[in-house]
Amino acid sequence: MDKKKYYVTTPIYYASGDLTVGHCFCTVLTDAIARFKRLDGYDVMFLTGSDEHGLKIAKKATEAGMEPKEFVDKTVDHFKHVWKTLGVSYDKFIRTTDPEHIECVNKIMMKLYEKGDIYLSKYEGLYCVPCETFFTESQLVDGKCPDCGRPVEKASEECYYFKMSKYSEFIKKLFEENKDFLVPESRKNEIYNNFVKDGIQDLCITRTTFDWGIRAPFDPKHVIYVWCDALTNYISALGYGSDNDKLFKKYWPADVHFVGRDITRFHAIIWPTMLHACGIEIPKRLHSTGFITLKGDKISKSKSNGFNPLAISDKYGADALRHYLIKEGPIFNDIPFGFDVFLETINSDLCNNLGNLVSRTIAMITQNFGGIIPAPDKVEEEDKPLIDLCNNVYNKVRDAIEDGKVDVAMREIFEVIRYANKYIDITEPWVLAKSEEKKPRLASVLYNLAETIRICTTLLQSFLIEIPAKIFEKMGTPNDKQTFASIKEFGSNNYGYIVTKGEAIFPRLDIEKELAYLNQETAKPEKKEEKVEEVKEVELIDIDYFDKVKLEVGTVVNSERVEKADKLLKNTVRINGVEKTIVSGIAKYYAPEDIIGKQVVVVTNLKPVKLRGILSEGMILCAVDERTNDLTLVSPTKTMPDGTIVC
Repeated sequence: MDKKKYYVTTPIYYASGDLTVGHCFCTVLTDAIARFKRLDGYDVMFLTGSDEHGLKIAKKATEAGMEPKEFVDKTVDHFKHVWKTLGVSYDKFIRTTDPEHIECVNKIMMKLYEKGDIYLSKYEGLYCVPCETFFTESQLVDGKCPDCGRPVEKASEECYYFKMSKYSEFIKKLFEENKDFLVPESRKNEIYNNFVKDGIQDLCITRTTFDWGIRAPFDPKHVIYVWCDALTNYISALGYGSDNDKLFKKYWPADVHFVGRDITRFHAIIWPTMLHACGIEIPKRLHSTGFITLKGDKISKSKSNGFNPLAISDKYGADALRHYLIKEGPIFNDIPFGFDVFLETINSDLCNNLGNLVSRTIAMITQNFGGIIPAPDKVEEEDKPLIDLCNNVYNKVRDAIEDGKVDVAMREIFEVIRYANKYIDITEPWVLAKSEEKKPRLASVLYNLAETIRICTTLLQSFLIEIPAKIFEKMGTPNDKQTFASIKEFGSNNYGYIVTKGEAIFPRLDIEKELAYLNQETAKPEKKEEKVEEVKEVELIDIDYFDKVKLEVGTVVNSERVEKADKLLKNTVRINGVEKTIVSGIAKYYAPEDIIGKQVVVVTNLKPVKLRGILSEGMILCAVDERTNDLTLVSPTKTMPDGTIVC
């Protein structure tokens, strides 16, 4: 039987600079839904990408002394690095500079033009460059852009308009009759009252005062308005209008577009109108999230009050940031980001509740049953509340995900985890352990705890990317017991697995110390000032010294993570037919499967050294960008025989 299809998207983010924690918020929420649906048996397409055209990017590129394409290429590399670090499992990354996207935009525009829905006129009005948005005088707030609060510019130029007013009744009916189209209700009412109720206006869709964008196919002097360009990504990524539109036929219409509050009206008005005018189905639902705020203000690039989210994930792990962003909620409201709340949440949930539950359970199984999860005896009355919670948690999480309430889904899991810790206090296994007669009861209690951990960890795979695998390893859980199908009912045969003590799942944080670090390192606005860097003297070496270093080309034939070492990969590199083991600190940048088969440059005459008990017989060369902390392997530009000397 074919799997049910599910298409979920984030916005494509504007490639004008670094990503903020606000961008991460929307994307991590979408990723959690995609992961849950995959684990729940769906055939998922998860799309994200970059919006790369428009006046703002043209200006940013000029300021940086770069061509626009060169500028956005660099930005996109940063985007992909952030998403990889945070475990964002997108299936496709669409760029609005991709040829297939440009072709799709042209086809949509020609379709509207040939239908008579596009006409030439003149625009005189107000334009916000950072938001790439036109406004009327009445829409301004204190004479400034209502979205970012910056000054607007007067614009007067020849342009083409899309006859959106022709579809006013369609949009009104969509808002009035389709209760599921836009969530939450408050956002739906806000947009309806401000932009829909009195009829929608025609939309200016081309510009002539800059040229960084897609040329209008019906008049190449004009560049397509960035929002008409950007919104088309949701179908261009699926091959709409191309010779290969299998993905479009398979996945469209989208099940959910996740969007931020500030761009909801574009998705709720312009996008469905364009689709309807072209005879294309509209997406099933829009989920409009709130803002992440800092000291009461929206965190955004335009307000220069953001901070690098990787500063948090690099220090505390991706799961710490993911957990906070998912759970803090409610996600449809604005959420204040507080470093104190972040640290306390991590301590409370990941350390005290989840970490302690796993540690205590493993310790008691090790002490009383030789490290083997025991078979249960019989169910007592005091077991039933925990078992009932476990039997219901999958359905509760699934229903919350279906409603887009990812924060609620996470809380349902931690409700079970909290009760499991309470269950330990109720059953007092340390008392049961004192009596041989009560050992069968102790076996049931510890089995129930192990089974609860298994069920909750299986669900947590949708939300966290590192911790679940660590727990499964500690609990000896086989792969077939890590599936949703295996947790829909509290099992009675999940025993006999060997548990393993080790490092804590999540170490407890010193709030005062970590708060000082965060306030110092990440709570500062990013400054884009030019700096005159001091040129440091470099110690020079002569050619004879350099000749002592032997550099050879090798091929990575195997790679695996080093146990209990998050940064290390154990690589097997073939050089001149001989396989060498080389330990490299690149696990944050490359998964083992990413480098198997790659050719690398190796220092082959280093003295062997033991790292985490593994004898490392050389060094794989890498290049590191100290400004972004990004890393890439040094490789030959074309395939060379293993053992080729690098000189």
